[in-house]
Amino acid sequence: MARYLPGDIVSRRKGFVMHKGIVLRDGRILHNSPFRGEHICSEAEFRDGKTLYATRLERHQRARALREADRNISRGYNLFTNNCEHTVNRATTGVAESPQLQSWIAGVGVAALTFAVTRHPGATIAGYALGRGLANRLLRR
Repeated sequence: MARYLPGDIVSRRKGFVMHKGIVLRDGRILHNSPFRGEHICSEAEFRDGKTLYATRLERHQRARALREADRNISRGYNLFTNNCEHTVNRATTGVAESPQLQSWIAGVGVAALTFAVTRHPGATIAGYALGRGLANRLLRR
């Protein structure tokens, strides 16, 4: 069996987050990056020397992702409304959302609230972890 099939999601570490893309029929990858927006690149370019992880999708999700990619709509990058995760989720589910971003925002929000109440760095770090954990649980479907 191949490492991944056309329409599967591939990801790699990019700093503190996972950068995501969709494998196309020819093996290239549709993804979204800050300086180029949504575009297609080679696996090597997407990999950028890092370990590549694949998420095998159900057949109907792969077919939907490939249909969306075939539409060849190139949207610009926006961290809050159109990052790589928005692109992948829009293509696979029809809903442009970014659970990683939502998790980070929740973590920072709870950390800020914790700091405002306690003024203690340790409690602030715990608040951040708590916020991310809660968001991750709520976002699991």
